[in-house]
Amino acid sequence: MKINKVFFLAIAGILSLASCSNETESNSYTPKGDYDSGILVLNEGKYSADNDAEVTYLSFDMTEVNHEIFKTENTGQELGDVAQSIGFNGDLAYIVVNNSNKIEVVNRYTFKKVGSITSGLSFPRYIAFTNGKAFVTNWSSAFGGSGYVSVINLGSNTVESTISVADAPNKIIAHNGKIYVAHNDLGQVGNSITVIDPSTQSVTGSIAVGDMPDNLVIDDNGALWVSCNGKSSYPVAADENEGKIMKIDLSSQTVVKTFSLTDKKHINHFTVYGNSVFYVVGKDIFKMPLTATDLPTAKSFTSSAVNIYGFAVRNNRVYIADAKGFNESGQALIYSSGDGGIAIGTLLKTIDTEVAPNGFYFNL
Repeated sequence: MKINKVFFLAIAGILSLASCSNETESNSYTPKGDYDSGILVLNEGKYSADNDAEVTYLSFDMTEVNHEIFKTENTGQELGDVAQSIGFNGDLAYIVVNNSNKIEVVNRYTFKKVGSITSGLSFPRYIAFTNGKAFVTNWSSAFGGSGYVSVINLGSNTVESTISVADAPNKIIAHNGKIYVAHNDLGQVGNSITVIDPSTQSVTGSIAVGDMPDNLVIDDNGALWVSCNGKSSYPVAADENEGKIMKIDLSSQTVVKTFSLTDKKHINHFTVYGNSVFYVVGKDIFKMPLTATDLPTAKSFTSSAVNIYGFAVRNNRVYIADAKGFNESGQALIYSSGDGGIAIGTLLKTIDTEVAPNGFYFNL
């Protein structure tokens, strides 16, 4: 733990970390490890036998960068092939490694490995936690197809059961005693959200949404926001359509607001931060109030990234993962979100990452 990180914590009292609300830490906060109080950048790697997926660490004050922290903290062990996502549960981080069909479990603050889950998974994608268990979406092949949700016993790190769902289960979120799963095979399949009761481990409903639902975010009022990418031009060009943003009232499980793009434009990334929605179309970043009735007519700024592959908004900053050509080191580009007195789109920091960075995880 470097002195600059401790100094930053003491002076700043730490920045907000909740996805849609602010949280603060007292000045007496004691870091729990070298990778506490910072951002974990997940890197997929080259999608090859190199098993070069990795994690990059960036301190909140953006002065400290550590590369390949999984290998560093675990005597050179390789993380695997295609690190898809990370889920936090207590002091543990669960790293879902898609093409290696496993989940590596580490202490989220020290990154020391504490276990692995290596059976009962088939191209695992994303993970959520509720009722003392983990729920993981799985594809039946590398590109979607029929899938299921694995239910993991967190005491033994084993899959104890599975839940059959529609094709291509992808992003997953737990909220208020329910689990919501978006179906998206990154191309032509998927236009629903499956609702699961975790206590009975059964499907209780389905919510119709736009094509290719992707990001799922719960706002401060308990509404579910869904970004729908829209169908791509492959494999059927005539089927391509535009993306949508949808707001769902979870008490009635109905869509109460829909925003539609035009001209077959797609929403590449999406999140909610504070009282605003942020989304990406191509390399353009848009920001609009949660109370808006129409999409903004003008972009907020354009990123200089070559290939935007990951996106997050926290701490009055916009975090963009640039995968570049997917076979070389990527970058994380950090911009002002316009909420902290600095003009939106102001580039604050650029850091090098490992290959194909795809997501940001805020570790505190």
